[in-house]
Amino acid sequence: MIKFLLAFSLALTAMLPQKKTKVIFFGDSITQAGVNRGGYIMRIDSMSKLEKKSDLYEFVGAGIGGNKVYDLYLRLEDDVLSKDPGLVLIYVGVNDVWHKRSGTGTDADKFEKFYQAIINKLKSKGSKVILVTPAAIGERTDFSNEQDGDLNKYCNIIRSIAAKNNLPLVDLRKRFLEYNLKNNPENKDRGILTTDGVHLNAAGNQLVAEEMWKVILE
Repeated sequence: MIKFLLAFSLALTAMLPQKKTKVIFFGDSITQAGVNRGGYIMRIDSMSKLEKKSDLYEFVGAGIGGNKVYDLYLRLEDDVLSKDPGLVLIYVGVNDVWHKRSGTGTDADKFEKFYQAIINKLKSKGSKVILVTPAAIGERTDFSNEQDGDLNKYCNIIRSIAAKNNLPLVDLRKRFLEYNLKNNPENKDRGILTTDGVHLNAAGNQLVAEEMWKVILE
């Protein structure tokens, strides 16, 4: 009788719907646009349905235009932790560099400290974390974009943080350069993966979705 009840209980448990892993995309205007039609978050959701994995994940966008790393830190509790995420993708950094043109960027040491503080809070709550490098501030492939040097520096900071914390990384900076080397023979500063050198066009959204989805599934 006990064996029967145990078998019945296991069968009943197997029939119950699985709790979905809540995946939060935490970032700036690129992520804010990601929930729009054709955006990278919507594309990831479509991929999950095509691969019959939509019952495993719930995808949530938490992007606000203009945000830098300290903005993410300040709204981490309300916009992310309060939602009890199983997985968070941190996709920030472009404004920390881009806004240096107007004197409102983020110094490298502060960028690293705030970034690590976000990771520490997420890990303390039991959330898994994936880091994402910012992709581009201009698409020229010969490193003649005005802020290539700083952007590469900040991407290296993120790569170092990922290695130090043993966290998975979606290296969009690397992938965008590889894509442009093959598909941007005229060395244009925009129009290949972005609309303006920063924000994603359809091809850019698709590339970001594919790269993130691969790492989410790992």
